[in-house]
Amino acid sequence: MKVSVVLPTLNEEEGIGSTLESINYEEFKKRDWDIETLIVDSGSTDMTREVAHAKGARVILEERKGYGRAYKTGFKEAKGDIICTGDADATYPFDELHNYIDLLISEDLDFITTNRFAELQKKGMAPHHKIGNKGLSFVLRFLFRVKIKDSQSGMWVFRKKILEKIQPLEKFNDGMPFSEELKIEAFKSRDIKAKEIPSRLYQRRGKEKMHFWKDGLHDLGFLFKKRITFTRK
Repeated sequence: MKVSVVLPTLNEEEGIGSTLESINYEEFKKRDWDIETLIVDSGSTDMTREVAHAKGARVILEERKGYGRAYKTGFKEAKGDIICTGDADATYPFDELHNYIDLLISEDLDFITTNRFAELQKKGMAPHHKIGNKGLSFVLRFLFRVKIKDSQSGMWVFRKKILEKIQPLEKFNDGMPFSEELKIEAFKSRDIKAKEIPSRLYQRRGKEKMHFWKDGLHDLGFLFKKRITFTRK
């Protein structure tokens, strides 16, 4: 089995090395899993790409901007049977990745997303971001009847074949709403077994890219637009 770890990057020089190093490659070897690490860079002006390459990652430059755009490109390039994601700022527990994949396989799941609030570490999330994330999660649950506690989590583990069971990748939002849109598509599909599991979030390394009001309101507006046009698969 082959696993692809896909990470979007933009000026993550301070965190990308630690993120890649935290993956427990020995556990992958024990399970006879091949692993590739792939970063999709949106035009970093620091040493992000050089550090990632030195750590063994395959580097793709995606000049079109956007969080979702990076993932759409990365998913197409990924060669793995299973795709894993997360931010490149050392906030997500990539040291647990092999355990999450074990769970996906043992429970015969297709899609796993993580709940960062379960074990939110000190300084893992600013108070205003915590309030905003919980608010967006509530709206998603209300509009789509999806029982998840963390709609904005960026760590997912899923079988690549589910991309054939949801809307085409190019129809997904190019920006931050990609995260919540992927969860909606996965959890509302009759052909996909999806689950949210408890996880952690550590303090970020590097500069914050999120714009609280701009991104938050954009995500909120997207949820209502998605509700109007959404049809369960």
